[in-house]
Amino acid sequence: MNATDFLDIDDVSADELDALLALAADLKAGESDARLTDQTLGMLFEKPSTRTRISFETGMTQLGGHAIFMGPDDIQLGHGEPLKDTARAMGRYVDGIMARLFDHEDAEILAEYADVPVINGLTDDAHPCQTLADLLTIREQFGGLDDVQVAWVGDGN
Repeated sequence: MNATDFLDIDDVSADELDALLALAADLKAGESDARLTDQTLGMLFEKPSTRTRISFETGMTQLGGHAIFMGPDDIQLGHGEPLKDTARAMGRYVDGIMARLFDHEDAEILAEYADVPVINGLTDDAHPCQTLADLLTIREQFGGLDDVQVAWVGDGN
């Protein structure tokens, strides 16, 4: 795993989390930022999602970059080619990978073999980007995250 992979919310320190939430609040407020100019994000979708696709594609565009969508019919996620080979190949063509997968282990394999950052867009074990969005909302509504207790109830990933 690279130091910049984001597979689980526990992959970031409290200071990094604060910095991410501050940046998200600035972007939400309309501040311009082109930190991803000329960068390409490869988006692997084993399972569909309207919001995940739209948010990542829009985010890349707003930050000056470009996103490439690859669904189950576009790429051989472990079928016909080992996932580690897919990770190595993608790492040569894109600057980052966002993957929405069934198995968390597959995200870990991508992170191990790709030489670019890997972001977990959802697995059976974690949904860290949604967690960030939820934490931003909690911070906005309650003025911070201290002394806030959260219970998550819903369908399993």
